[in-house]
Amino acid sequence: MINEYVLYEFNMPDVEDPDLHVSAPIYEWQQTPEGKWAMEYAEDPKYHIRPDDHSYGYKVTLTGKLKDKYATLYALKQS
Repeated sequence: MINEYVLYEFNMPDVEDPDLHVSAPIYEWQQTPEGKWAMEYAEDPKYHIRPDDHSYGYKVTLTGKLKDKYATLYALKQS
């Protein structure tokens, strides 16, 4: 069974083109041990940008699908 998980989430200030500015924080996260693991084992990683309810900026969520044993390992790492 494959489930979709939130791999990373961060806030971004108000910018003119959020799709252009989202790449640097995602790349920095991908260089961390958590990001490397997620990029290796997550299938179909995507980012979603939406307005932040608490500021004039944006909330960015990176999601991906994890298979059974990787989903279990991810859940254990989050604890």
